[in-house]
Amino acid sequence: MKILIVLLTASAAWGQLAGVIDIHVHSAPDSVARSIDAIDLARLAKSRGMRGLVLKNHWESTASLAYIVRKEVPGIEIFGGIDLNRAVGGLNADAIERMVLITGGWGRVIWMPTFDAENQVRFSKENRPFVAVSRNGELVPEAKQVIALAAKYRLTLETGHSSPSEGLMIIREARRQGVEHIVVTHAMLAPVRMSIAQMREAAGLGAWIEFVYNGLFGPEKQYEPRDYANAIREIGAKSCILASDMGQVKNPLHPGALAAFYASLRSEGVAQADIDLMSKTNPARALGLK
Repeated sequence: MKILIVLLTASAAWGQLAGVIDIHVHSAPDSVARSIDAIDLARLAKSRGMRGLVLKNHWESTASLAYIVRKEVPGIEIFGGIDLNRAVGGLNADAIERMVLITGGWGRVIWMPTFDAENQVRFSKENRPFVAVSRNGELVPEAKQVIALAAKYRLTLETGHSSPSEGLMIIREARRQGVEHIVVTHAMLAPVRMSIAQMREAAGLGAWIEFVYNGLFGPEKQYEPRDYANAIREIGAKSCILASDMGQVKNPLHPGALAAFYASLRSEGVAQADIDLMSKTNPARALGLK
């Protein structure tokens, strides 16, 4: 009932989506079931007034898909990236170099390993190969090379499903190497689970802290809206980003999820000006846009 009320409240707030950039978007085509394909999603997002989307796939680069979607749906900014899981060779510098060269230049994001991250595999208690970003308390050389490429091409670097300590190591090294745009991927959600102190440290180092819809609602719910609202107040909205992380078949489509997400935060006293900052201004800055 509570979710229904929030969704109904959100349905009256489509205007709040004007100018929004969702930096965490799953869609078809994918190797797992998704709720909507990227072209139809772009049309829907454009109809709601959204400014842009960042397409994410755990297993392959989305730079080519971003090019196609932009061609099919002009008038909305679509970006792609590469998630450094085993399917692309893990911490694979060659894969990043090729992603950057894809027609259009819309591959703008590097995610450190997510599904195959060592932290994810250990959290899930799985016995399978993983991609390690650190060893003995230090980043592996391949991780530092990835960070160097993010700096060279002025890409947005995300921490993926790295542990809190690994995420902070990535951020420190990224700052040392001159990376301008860094995001802590859904910092509060498992298997990341940064503490407030760790998120504040990351923000103090210049990273944006991402909060996503599916931490609050649906089958992956882990928190109440007040938990997010309190964390945002502790960190400061100027260092936070709101995104959907939608595309799962049992969840709402991305614009509806975002509208419900914003409504839930407003119900906890988060000002609309701060929601606009976290959903419009900060995502644009994280992508190096004006």
